[in-house]
Amino acid sequence: MTSTEHEMTHEELIGLPVAVPLETANRALGIGRTRGYDMAKRGAYPIRLMRHGRQYRVSRYDLHRHLGVTAPCDQQLAE
Repeated sequence: MTSTEHEMTHEELIGLPVAVPLETANRALGIGRTRGYDMAKRGAYPIRLMRHGRQYRVSRYDLHRHLGVTAPCDQQLAE
């Protein structure tokens, strides 16, 4: 697989649900699966994580904020 198969488009980022699994956040950040889980377990993940049982989740808000992504409605509010 090439790296472009893992990259997330702006439209995909905007369309994310309110909370996403760690693997989705890893994809958006360009982090591999193993490295992402290792960072999460060590408390070194670049974004605040939510823990639900054995699963990690990341809020869309935190992910967008970290990446500097703005939704069309956010741009309208800023004007």
